[in-house]
Amino acid sequence: MATKAPGTKLSGKAQGSRTVVARNRKARHDFHIEDTLEAGLVLTGTEVKSLRAGRASLVDGWVELIDGEAWLQGVHIPEYAEGTWTNHAPRRKRKLLLHRAQIAKLIMKTREKGHTIVPLELYFLDGRAKVEIALARGKKEYDKRHTLREQQDTREAARAVAAAARR
Repeated sequence: MATKAPGTKLSGKAQGSRTVVARNRKARHDFHIEDTLEAGLVLTGTEVKSLRAGRASLVDGWVELIDGEAWLQGVHIPEYAEGTWTNHAPRRKRKLLLHRAQIAKLIMKTREKGHTIVPLELYFLDGRAKVEIALARGKKEYDKRHTLREQQDTREAARAVAAAARR
């Protein structure tokens, strides 16, 4: 972390700027999010270059806990266009960097019926690739319809308030 003299401000980069590469909006629609964690990501050089170009998809991703380690599966990071024989496989499994206590907590929670771990967001924080993962419980079809109805109602209410304010 950058140090600063008293009374001075750090630049945007030094303060911990967060550059979002990919979001999994479908996860918030399909799951009830109970808890979120930030995890580091072990990547190869061409994966980092591809992410810096802003290319990734978290839609089909999930986290698997194997032998006390967390692995990110099903996330698509396309091959780097200028890469050569050193390019990576687009859907390979990638290790997540978490503390042992965090992994133990996730193992206990995922043993409960209906719980899973899904990636929500992939971003760079201070130049390091991070992924926000969530402990989630699957929604039923009627829950999804209820959520959509609530969103529609709030939108309509906001429109009515805006229309009344214009008069």
